[in-house]
Amino acid sequence: MLVSPAVRDPPMLLDATVPASLLAVLELVRGSFTTPTFRTFAVLVTGLIAQMGRCTVTGMLTGAGLTRTWSHDRVHAFFSRSRWNPDILGVSLSHLIVRRLLPEGAVLTVAVDDTLFKRRGKKVFGAAWQHDGAARGPKPVGRGTCFVVVGLVVELPFLARPVCLPVMARLWWPGQEQSKVDIAASMLRFLAACHHGRRIHVVADAAYHGRALRELPATCTFTTRQPAQWGRPV
Repeated sequence: MLVSPAVRDPPMLLDATVPASLLAVLELVRGSFTTPTFRTFAVLVTGLIAQMGRCTVTGMLTGAGLTRTWSHDRVHAFFSRSRWNPDILGVSLSHLIVRRLLPEGAVLTVAVDDTLFKRRGKKVFGAAWQHDGAARGPKPVGRGTCFVVVGLVVELPFLARPVCLPVMARLWWPGQEQSKVDIAASMLRFLAACHHGRRIHVVADAAYHGRALRELPATCTFTTRQPAQWGRPV
């Protein structure tokens, strides 16, 4: 469990010790949650950071020191039934990043990609055999859940190169009506609307091209590599 120096918030965080510095950051996105869901969210983030093994629901509870205190159902309910919206949380996080890490009026550089989280359970929603760019061996496939991810590219003073900070993600699975490009375009439109008037430059690999990108607002530009079947890039 993550320990001192720490702070306790009696009305909210009775079950776990959350470091004061971490709680101060989490409080900045508290408006995305109700009081009960924020309590669960703060505890799960603490457990996620403290967990040295797999970051599953069980792992996060272990990291927070609540395996014997909280029911697993409580955490599963947070993800399936609690009143909070991942997109709203993502936009709140994006505003926090823009305010704290970017110059005023700076153009937002946004990266888009998808990643496969390997899952073995037969009842895992959205899990399937699909492309895995990080797979080892001659066949780049794996079984799991695939998320299309949107992140803000920023420069940090203690690093020599820019980093991408994910702010939004949505699930995609084979056979879904929406393509990965459709999902990415939907998130980008929402992000642009929530940063109204600010210029946004989006970058992605050759998998992200299609008609859905034509519907991006005028404040957005989109750069991608030309697909191989279209001929050699120039």
